[in-house]
Amino acid sequence: MPLPNRVRPDGTLFADPARGTFYGNRGGRFHDPSAHEVPTRMQATRQWLCCVLSFKGRKRKVWGRGYTELFFCDEVTALAAGHRPCMECRRQDALAYREALVRGLGLPETPLFPEIDRILDADRRDGRMKRTHRLPAERLPDGTMLLSGNEEGFLALRGASALLWSPGGYVGRRERPTGFVTVLTPPATLAALEHGYHPQWHPSAEAFETA
Repeated sequence: MPLPNRVRPDGTLFADPARGTFYGNRGGRFHDPSAHEVPTRMQATRQWLCCVLSFKGRKRKVWGRGYTELFFCDEVTALAAGHRPCMECRRQDALAYREALVRGLGLPETPLFPEIDRILDADRRDGRMKRTHRLPAERLPDGTMLLSGNEEGFLALRGASALLWSPGGYVGRRERPTGFVTVLTPPATLAALEHGYHPQWHPSAEAFETA
């Protein structure tokens, strides 16, 4: 029985056999090690990270007494939920993300990562609820995740397409929408995507390149 440690683009947790292509955490433990149920809390701290699946041969007991391990379909999913690249296991990506964010937000100085975490925390949630943003689709960068308006779930923008998300990868293609849409990806991350940060997609996205 899989643990409810898979992350949807809206940041909620659920159980699914698909492992995904990235791993992460939310700054510590917020699950109950004895229950293995969806946690009542949504984070331990503001430090929401997106990590590689394997790093320096480290082994962990998932959802034991340590922090709450999470899994993402891909980095596009993790960014939409409100995570950022980890500075320890993804240093180059973390620095590239920060550099793009600084350009995108027009910050006068390069912030430390705790300050970026504070910015993202304000962007991604309203109390315990996911904060969404109504924005014109024509201005959104590739890698933006949307809330679909027709019960299909979540759509990721890529080229002329909006790809239908699933836990195990992308399973359909829609025309890229126009007009105002409901955006899950936090504005600070949108700024980074607009200014040169390139997230890693699930391999299934490539099947829709010429669709």
